[in-house]
Amino acid sequence: MANTPLKKTTQSRHGFKSGEYIVYPAHGVGQITGIEDQEIAGYKLELFVISFEKDKMTLRVPVSKIAVVGMRKLSEPTVVKKALETVKGRARVKRTMWSRRAQEYEAKINSGDLVAIAEVVRDLYRADTQPEQSYSERQLYEAALDRMAREVAAVDHVSETEAVRLVESNLLKNPRRIVKPGETDVDADVPAEAEFVEEDREEAA
Repeated sequence: MANTPLKKTTQSRHGFKSGEYIVYPAHGVGQITGIEDQEIAGYKLELFVISFEKDKMTLRVPVSKIAVVGMRKLSEPTVVKKALETVKGRARVKRTMWSRRAQEYEAKINSGDLVAIAEVVRDLYRADTQPEQSYSERQLYEAALDRMAREVAAVDHVSETEAVRLVESNLLKNPRRIVKPGETDVDADVPAEAEFVEEDREEAA
C-alpha cells in the first residue's frame, strides 16, 4: 500500500518544535526541520524530521519514540560549563584491555550525555609532548570532540570551528595527571596497546 503524502505541520510536540536544535544520542546535534503526519498501512504516525546538515542526513523519528531513542533538548549553559571544566581535569584511564575501554568510550559518545562525552575527550587527549595516539584512539577522540563541539556551538551560538578552539584551549589547561590505584598515567611514554600487552604477560606469569 502506498504511503499517503507527507503533511507538514508547525505545532510543537512533547516540548519540541520546528526549527529547534536537539541532541539525538546516536548522531549528535540535529535540527528539527518539521513535524509531519504520515499514514503507513492504515496507521497514522507523527514524525519529527531531523536534519544533520554536516552529515548530509535526515531522520524521521516517530514522536512516540523520542523517549526510547533518548532525544533531548540542548544542554543548559551550566552543563556546557561543567563539560568544559571536565576536559581541564586529570585523565582517568582504567588499566583494562584497549578493546574494552574503546567500547566504554563509544558508549559514552553515543549516550548523548555532554559531560560523559567530555570525559572521553579528556581521557584521549594527547599534547604534543605526549606519545602519539593509535589510529583507533584518534578516531574515538575526534568523534567525541566533534560531538562536544557541535553542542557547545549550538548552545553558545558560535561556529563549530570556534567551539573546537574553545574545547582545545581548555584541554591545554590540563594539569599533569595524578595516577590513582587501578589507573594508568596517560603521560607515560608507552602506547596504550603495548602497555596492556605487558600487563597481560605479568598476569599470566
